[in-house]
Amino acid sequence: MKTYDSKDLWQFLFLIRKSDTVSRLAPLILFLVIYSVGVIILELEVLHISEDSWLKNLPAMHGLLSFVISLLLVFRTNTAYDRWWEGRKLWGSLVNNSRNFALKIDAMVPEEDLENRSFFKRLIPMYAFALKDHLQSQKTKYSLDDSEDGKKKLFAMDYNKHIPNQIAKQLFARVNLLYTEGKISGDQLIVLNGEVSSFTDICGACERILNTPIPYSYSAFIKKFIMLYILTLPWGYSFSLGYYAVPIVAFIFYVLASLELIAEEIEEPFGFDANDLPMDKISQNIEKHVGEILE
Repeated sequence: MKTYDSKDLWQFLFLIRKSDTVSRLAPLILFLVIYSVGVIILELEVLHISEDSWLKNLPAMHGLLSFVISLLLVFRTNTAYDRWWEGRKLWGSLVNNSRNFALKIDAMVPEEDLENRSFFKRLIPMYAFALKDHLQSQKTKYSLDDSEDGKKKLFAMDYNKHIPNQIAKQLFARVNLLYTEGKISGDQLIVLNGEVSSFTDICGACERILNTPIPYSYSAFIKKFIMLYILTLPWGYSFSLGYYAVPIVAFIFYVLASLELIAEEIEEPFGFDANDLPMDKISQNIEKHVGEILE
């Protein structure tokens, strides 16, 4: 995710970054400039359309449609931001749950039980990395132990199946083993079981966001509506503005299309775009904090 200083006005006004909409919309803006110039020349200098033409009434239609477009774009951006913010809250919950799980393991498992403490020290943050790769459709190999003895007991990960579920299964199996060996009580088992279940709940909620995009018909309609609106602007405003309509049409398109592009980028918060969630950084923080607790 892109980080910035919210008080630095200079970088907002004058710096153009790779992800800025002005660079992405530049070809279309250039096309609209050429298109608008062509329309104005055709109307005023070739066809000599008089100001009494019905085309002069088009600005009235644009005034009515601008209200409709504004409502659609407000709903569009709010819906996209809600999806982004929900994803951020879920990953915030994953951070808290990982810490809570590690704290409880630290209190329940004796310090001399190095095998079990090392197991949870590795697998708790491993779940975060696995969830990140799962949401980004990547398959990564994981190991439970770097030692030679640990390599002989590697968990046989099936990369064609749901990897976060397999890690959660191993976490619960180890918790249950602690109970059967008498190292934790039944009440402690219930507490730790709730922590493992919270991981799966977070994964399911993230999958719901990922697998339920904004309906195609709605997104496609907004794009077509904006483009039709922009293409008709020079036909009506050429009489009152002349060639000044060219930069105005280009600027209106930039504003409307930028809102749509921003909504497209943030509605899927688990990807690789500049403003997507920093899941890799969050996973690294989980690994660091869990390591500090179970060291």
